[in-house]
Amino acid sequence: MHMSVVSLFPEMVQTIAEFGVVGRARRRELVSLEIENPRDHTDDAHNTVDDRPYGGGPGMVMKVAPLAASIDALKSRLPTGSPVIYLSPQGKVFDQDVANRLAGLPGMILVAGRYEGVDERLIESHVDEELSLGDFVLSGGEIAAMAVIDAVVRLLPGVLGDDESATQDSFMEGLLDCPHYTRPEEIEGVAVPEVLLSGDHKAIARWRYQQALGRSFERRPDLLEKLELTDEQQQLLDEYLKEQRQ
Repeated sequence: MHMSVVSLFPEMVQTIAEFGVVGRARRRELVSLEIENPRDHTDDAHNTVDDRPYGGGPGMVMKVAPLAASIDALKSRLPTGSPVIYLSPQGKVFDQDVANRLAGLPGMILVAGRYEGVDERLIESHVDEELSLGDFVLSGGEIAAMAVIDAVVRLLPGVLGDDESATQDSFMEGLLDCPHYTRPEEIEGVAVPEVLLSGDHKAIARWRYQQALGRSFERRPDLLEKLELTDEQQQLLDEYLKEQRQ
């Protein structure tokens, strides 16, 4: 997959390609990351990329021309079907379903805004969709772009050492993840649940799914509201809640 970012701080975004899952994927040539700086597409001595907003108000607004030129330059090098995505508080909330959809694309261009945002005319002429990490404000879109890159890259075939790791992540089935344990078996009197030591893979899978249902009910009930629980799922959840009350 070809990942591209338009950013005033290329060094900041580049760090994600040096570490962890994304770094390994890049070194194995499963993903490429290219960053275009709008300042490289200016024609004045100060490399101006922003100006005061019409109508007054605080802050500055990013200009159309440098951003449009950056996007056009990247588009010329990316495969057909690579959308332009602006990271914006006004966008659709980025979630696992969106990550799965983006992972099926040949590439994408992520536009990281700064200041008070970008000129609306750029969004109308060059942006295919807007995405948001949630209802809070960041100083710029770089962190959001890096979050999108990480979430998408880990879904690409061959990126994770164990392909099942991605399918068992939180939210893959609309639920939170189950709790995890490793050695030693007991820490300060708290032991690993016996079922995880049993070697009974069917029982372990059942326990893990039940824990995912229970945790989602307790911590993110909004997730369960989006699902139509089967009779089996409801039974597992009822058993979990009964155990918690004991």
